Amino acid sequence: MTAVRVLRPGRQARTARSRMTEAEFVAWADEDTRAEWVDGEVILMSPDNVVHTRAGVFLLRLFSDFVEARDLGAVFGPNYAARFGAPPRRRIPDVFFVARSRLHLIGETGFEGAPDLIVEVVSPDSVKRDHREKYIEYQAAGVREYWLVDPGWKQAHAYTLARGRYKEIAEKDDVLHSIVLRGFFLKPEWLWQEPLPRLKDVRKELGLA
Repeated sequence: MTAVRVLRPGRQARTARSRMTEAEFVAWADEDTRAEWVDGEVILMSPDNVVHTRAGVFLLRLFSDFVEARDLGAVFGPNYAARFGAPPRRRIPDVFFVARSRLHLIGETGFEGAPDLIVEVVSPDSVKRDHREKYIEYQAAGVREYWLVDPGWKQAHAYTLARGRYKEIAEKDDVLHSIVLRGFFLKPEWLWQEPLPRLKDVRKELGLA
C-alpha cells in the first residue's frame, strides 16, 4: 500500500495511506493538512506556486468583499472543506460561496452540503482534476455555479447549472457575470495584470466603494 510521508515542524512525522475511511481521514487531518478525501482516497495538495497564490487571494478577497457588502452569505478559502455528494467526499476549493439561507450547514470541520458557487484556480498538477473530475463532480452534486480560472492559459470560464447540466456563461464585452451572485462580475484581464489591480479600484467598478 502506497504511503506518503507528511512532515510538520515540531511534530512527529505522520503517514497518510493512499486510502482510508472518512472517519480515519477526519481523525488524521488537522489544521496543517491540505488534503481532499474522495471515494476513500486521500489526495494531498501540492503547495501553490506564486501565480496561483496571487490569483487565489485576489479572488477570495473580491468575492468576500462583494458578499459581505450585500449580506448574501459567507465565502470560504482553501483552508476549509466542503463535504457533499453521494457517496460523500471532502473537497477544499480555492474559493466557495454559501448563501445566507444555508449558513446553518457550516460545520466545525467543513460545510455539510454542495456550495452555491465554487471557484478553482488551475495549477499545473490540477488541470485534469479541475477541468474534468471536479466539473463532473460539482455538476452532479448540484453546485449552482462553477468558475474555472487558468493562469497558465490566461483563461477564465464560468458555468451555471441548468436542468442538472452545466452551461457556460458567455462573456459580455470581455466580462464574466455571475448568475448566482447578481451584480458580481469579473474582467478576466484583471487576473493577468502584473501587478494585479488594486482591490479598492476593482471594488469601485463593482459599486462597493
